[in-house]
Amino acid sequence: MSADRPAYRPPDGYRRLRLTAAWDGGSYAGWQAQPDMASVQDTLHAALARLTPGAFRAVAAGRTDAGVHAEAMPVHVDVPAAFGVPVDRLARALNAHLPPTIAVLHAMEAAPGFHARFSCTGRRYVYRVLASPQRHPLWHGRALHVPQRLDAPAMNAAATHLLGTHDFAAFATQEERHTVRDLRALHVVPGPLVWEVHVHGESFLRHMVRGLVGTLLLVGLGRLEPDGVRDILRGLDRSRAGANVPAHGLYFAGAEYADLGD
Repeated sequence: MSADRPAYRPPDGYRRLRLTAAWDGGSYAGWQAQPDMASVQDTLHAALARLTPGAFRAVAAGRTDAGVHAEAMPVHVDVPAAFGVPVDRLARALNAHLPPTIAVLHAMEAAPGFHARFSCTGRRYVYRVLASPQRHPLWHGRALHVPQRLDAPAMNAAATHLLGTHDFAAFATQEERHTVRDLRALHVVPGPLVWEVHVHGESFLRHMVRGLVGTLLLVGLGRLEPDGVRDILRGLDRSRAGANVPAHGLYFAGAEYADLGD
């Protein structure tokens, strides 16, 4: 990252703080501020305003959609240089003004040139599937319930066709941007009750992670051969891939910053 770029340094008279936040996405219309809708960004701004006057713009490593959860989301925010709350007390101070569905886990001074979004070199997501014949109330709104039997080896075999740098247009929703992305990891981890699909890459297209998981589920259910995923990828046709799985099973799990060793 370059500290010389204007976006990578705070305005004059301000200092940049780095937060790690977590939230239950079921209560919000996503990270980004939305007119007349509750967002994580607006809620965090309101908590900051309780600590010091001024306008704030918190920036997250990923702009999660409505219903998507976050376990450890890096966020930066610029505060006046005279901001009086010590960073070692900031998480507790903010949490006193945040609802139970959002928490700041950690706060620190940002390294010079740090930008939560543009400095990020890797993002990790986890999709959770309740692989059980019966639903479970403690996983309601936290995992997608799939009562049918799933074939984990077939799903992981399919995932190997998607690793690397490819055009992922077949798995994105109405993308007009450049659709080539580098998928560094994609694998299914079965559990006794909840299965996890781990996804890792520098960046993702809109709904790409949910489209990938939806396609792997087709394989796991025996509705698509593992090799068929390769043909879908090459065909660039969104209609051939699996449907986007619901947002409530998706978690932003973490981010990486090369210069900081995260």
